Amino acid sequence: MATMRTQRVSRLAGKSASFVVLAALAALFILPLLWMMATSMLPIDQALSSELRFLPKPEEGGGLVESVELAAAQAAENYPTVWNDPIVTFPLYLRNTLIVAGLSVIGMVLSSAIAAYGFARVRWRYRERFFWLVLATMMIPFPVLMVPLFMIFSELGWVGTLRPLWVPAWFANGFNVFMLRQFFRAIPQDLDEAARIDGCGHIGIFRHIIVPLSLAPLGLVAVFHFMFVWNDFLGPLVFLTDQSKFTLALGLQLYQSQSGSTPWNLLMAASTMMVLPVLLVFILLQDSFLRGGSTEGLKE
Repeated sequence: MATMRTQRVSRLAGKSASFVVLAALAALFILPLLWMMATSMLPIDQALSSELRFLPKPEEGGGLVESVELAAAQAAENYPTVWNDPIVTFPLYLRNTLIVAGLSVIGMVLSSAIAAYGFARVRWRYRERFFWLVLATMMIPFPVLMVPLFMIFSELGWVGTLRPLWVPAWFANGFNVFMLRQFFRAIPQDLDEAARIDGCGHIGIFRHIIVPLSLAPLGLVAVFHFMFVWNDFLGPLVFLTDQSKFTLALGLQLYQSQSGSTPWNLLMAASTMMVLPVLLVFILLQDSFLRGGSTEGLKE
C-alpha cells in the first residue's frame, strides 16, 4: 500500500514538474508576442522608453482601469494611423499577399499530393531513385537557386509581377511530397483493390479514397505553406520591383525605413496586424497539426 502511494506521489510530482517546465517555456515564447502587442498600444514617448511596460502609464498615477482605457484609446489611434498611411498602403499589400498565399497553397497542396500518390501507390521503374532525387532537392537552399530563377523569370517577363511568387508552388516541394508519401503508404492497399473492382483507375482512387482519408496531412501542408508564404521576405525582395505589387513583408520593411527614426509603437501595430492572420489560421486549423502526422487506424 505504501509502495503504491509512493509511486502515485512520484508520478504526480513528475507531472507537476513537466507542467512547470512547459509553462515556463510557453511563457518564454509568448513574451515577445505580448511585448509586441503591448507596445502597439503605447504612446510614442513610452514606446521609446527603456522601461518594459505592457500598459500605458497614466500621467497622474492612475490605476489599472485608467491604464487599460489609455491602452484602448491609443490602440484606436495607432492602428488606423498605420492602416491609412498615405505612403505604405497596407490594404493593397494585404490583397497582394492573400493572392500569392491563396494560389500558392492551392498549387502546393495539389501538386504535392499528386506527386506523393505517384511515389506511394503507383509502381513504375526507378521510382525509388527518383524519390531520393526529390529528397535531394530539400538540401538546396533558395539563395543557390535565386540567380537562375531570376534569369528564367526575367526571360519570361515575369519579374515585377506576382507570378514568380506562386507559380513555383505548383511544382510540389520535397518535404511535402515526403510527408504525404509516408501517410499515403500507410493507407491499406486493399482499398485500392476494392476500388479497381468497382471500375476506378488511379484518378478515381486518388479522388475518392486517398484524398478523403488524408485531409489532416493535406491541411498540415496547407498551413505550413501558408505560413511560409505569408512570412516570406527574400522572394518578394528579389522578384518585385513595383511598389504596388509589394507583399506585407516588404510593406513592413518599407514602413520601417520611410522615416529617419523608427516609430516603435506604430511599427509594432503594423507587425501585430501582420501576425494576427497567421495566428488565426493556426487556431482554426490546429487539428491539422495534431492529426496531420498521425496514421493510427490506417496500418496495413
